[in-house]
Amino acid sequence: MSDSARSSGRPSGRASATLALAAVLVAACSTVASPVGPYPVSRAPSYPGGPFEAGPRFLSAPPSQCVPFAREISGIAIRGDANTWWTQAEGRYERAGTPAVGSVIVIRTYGDGSRGHVAVVTRIVSDRVILVDHANWHGRGEVAVAVPVRDVSEDHNWSQVNVWWLDTNRWGSRDYTVEGFIRPR
Repeated sequence: MSDSARSSGRPSGRASATLALAAVLVAACSTVASPVGPYPVSRAPSYPGGPFEAGPRFLSAPPSQCVPFAREISGIAIRGDANTWWTQAEGRYERAGTPAVGSVIVIRTYGDGSRGHVAVVTRIVSDRVILVDHANWHGRGEVAVAVPVRDVSEDHNWSQVNVWWLDTNRWGSRDYTVEGFIRPR
């Protein structure tokens, strides 16, 4: 700080410029809309398992597939392809038509049921939006957290969903059929 700034109690010109730039950047961040609600990302609440303030994002983690990732995070001890989880859960785990924190959403990724995806519900945002943590949704083995999933079914019954696409930072272009939610013990 310069002698004149020190004596006046005001920051120097360089410090003033730095503070002004920081204020602009903070203001810009606070107005970024969240894909899951009307509140700004910087004021979004936390969810179990990590902070939501950062919004949906890829983690810097070793590559994974959806099944081992969901099994490890949820504690649901089902093995095999994601498209078999719903059937395998029958009689072993509670199966439900609505999400609950800690449950695993089972999604059909092709209409014929030959492919599937599983993700762990980490937060209920509203009756139509949840956040999930999952792996390999984009097909590169990536792990993504705090990813919004919205119910787009006509009857509001979670039978069809749309998933936030981190590569484009917008809702995906396809809707997917949901078999249901498997609840851990």
